[in-house]
Amino acid sequence: MALSPMMQEYKKVKEDYKDCVLMYRVGDFYEMFFDDAVRVSKMLELTLTGKECGLPERAPMCGVPYHAVDVYVSRLIQKGQKVAICDQVEDPKLAKGLVKREVTRVVTPGTNMDLSAGDETRNNFLMSIVCTEDRFGVAACDVSTGEFLLTEVDRISRLTDEIYKIGPSEIICNEPLMMSGLDIDDLRNRLGIMVEAMDPRYFGDVICRKTLMDHFHVGSVEGLGISEFGCGVNAAGALLSYLFETQKTDLSHISMIRPYHTEEFMVMDGSSMRNLELLETLREKEKRGSLFWVLDKTRTAMGARMLRSWIEQPLLDKDTINARLDAIDSLNRNEITCAEIREYLNPVYDLERLAARISYKSANPRDLVSLKTSLQMLPHIKALLMELEAGKFREFLDSFDTLEDLSE
Repeated sequence: MALSPMMQEYKKVKEDYKDCVLMYRVGDFYEMFFDDAVRVSKMLELTLTGKECGLPERAPMCGVPYHAVDVYVSRLIQKGQKVAICDQVEDPKLAKGLVKREVTRVVTPGTNMDLSAGDETRNNFLMSIVCTEDRFGVAACDVSTGEFLLTEVDRISRLTDEIYKIGPSEIICNEPLMMSGLDIDDLRNRLGIMVEAMDPRYFGDVICRKTLMDHFHVGSVEGLGISEFGCGVNAAGALLSYLFETQKTDLSHISMIRPYHTEEFMVMDGSSMRNLELLETLREKEKRGSLFWVLDKTRTAMGARMLRSWIEQPLLDKDTINARLDAIDSLNRNEITCAEIREYLNPVYDLERLAARISYKSANPRDLVSLKTSLQMLPHIKALLMELEAGKFREFLDSFDTLEDLSE
């Protein structure tokens, strides 16, 4: 006996996504079949049933409601799975025969956009690493905020420090990294990072440069200020290619790449960061009781993430440190202005993640109301910042667009 037409289509899609749990949209549910159904039903404690498939035995099946799919996807991601979402891409009422379906995105630990249950003060980074004979190129991107970082290091110990500092949930790399001496098992088992070696085609010089130039609309990588990062450019290009392949969207919210040299910041190994309890306590692994908890008086999730990055990467350049201190001193000397700014920041939602959801076309009406509420605060915040004299604020105000036309 042959499989039913729908099951034949399912099998064709599954063939292209063998390493993923395939969630297949059928009516108001996302359904999983065969081995995926057996595995997922155990992981998520779902009822395992069966579906007629044209074979003598019913195909094992489990499913979840379409409106709650993000919750179930996040639970699978937390258990180390990759999930391919296959949606109906035409109106069932207009379809002749089978409804056309396509995989619209692949969700992995480093590309999970549903972070509602997580810590909003944390970034969710996907990291790409390219290992060459004498250097390591490192790129990291948080697709939920659009932040994109790039650097290079010259030895394994420095690479390990960068991984611990950035704290990615997923790493993609070229094959040489797996044999470089980096403790892959420790990354997977102790730190819970998904590590996967990718096909060499992702890391070619020409394709990586072209991917970056096309996305950022520049004529050369010099226009991005990253020409000095040889293997770092390859890491960044491979990361973008992976995102295009899995997210199947234009990623327009990733609008800039920020290169940096590790020498700009104080180097702290993972052991020192843990023992100093900078971000979490040593025993309970909780924020409460850490330095971050003591200092965090921020009003927005964006501010909290920035503070976290400042703690993780203490500055070394004297002029940069003094510029930051001058800005703090200016706020301290203008207590009323500072208090007013904090009041206007209170209603501001996480604009970075709202922009990402809009770019993904997954924003709901509540997100758009949150965006409008947040944007309406910007003119008031800019007016108050103009009362401050620190050079840091002056530089910032030159590029501060209040987006009043958008909020209206």
